[in-house]
Amino acid sequence: MDEVAFLLSFSVLTLFMIPLPDSGFDYVAAFYDPLARLVYGQSLQLAQQTALDRGLPPGSARLLIIGGGSGSVLGEVLRRRPQARIVYLEASPRMLVRSQRYLARHYPQAASQVEFRLGTEQSLGPQEQFAGLITFFLLDLFEPTRLRRIVGRLGAVRKPGAPWLLADFGPPRTWWHRLLLKLMYGFFGLTTGISGRQRPPIEAELARLGLHPEPAGQFFGGMVEASVWR
Repeated sequence: MDEVAFLLSFSVLTLFMIPLPDSGFDYVAAFYDPLARLVYGQSLQLAQQTALDRGLPPGSARLLIIGGGSGSVLGEVLRRRPQARIVYLEASPRMLVRSQRYLARHYPQAASQVEFRLGTEQSLGPQEQFAGLITFFLLDLFEPTRLRRIVGRLGAVRKPGAPWLLADFGPPRTWWHRLLLKLMYGFFGLTTGISGRQRPPIEAELARLGLHPEPAGQFFGGMVEASVWR
């Protein structure tokens, strides 16, 4: 779907007040990236870059990016793997439009390699398979029951041996980690309606699939972590 058609569809959905699952980041799309940089500096970007450097499969692998936000992760992936084929799955219509604009502006030559898809993990087909999964600052948003469903669905579309690249907030280790996470969950709970109220057991759910972590780095005083799970 091209950008004009997508925007038309979004306008119709808005007109009839049809809620989309997990689309609450529409409300913060305009200022999410500047806010993240204001609070965390370059730490979130560094975590993502480190995970990509450590775990991206080679060549023209088919990759899934889910919850990629405004699209900068597309550039990071394509810069490292110019031939990658990417499904970019995003629940926020406005974030998806921003991602389409980002690709058109910075990597127009890769337009045919990226499929933009509006939806959640439920939008993945039963026969789809990916050589790499990329979940950056996504899994921390959900309460444990929903997290288990998401991880299970993503695990089902992961090819055997495919890397699962993770960049996210780690388990809080200090008082200021706990305070900042509490403030973050309070803010995004009010503005986006995320189901998570505290950091869920991300590592335990990945381990349930038989995956094992390869730590890639810690950032922002150990609050932000990058890892590759295989």
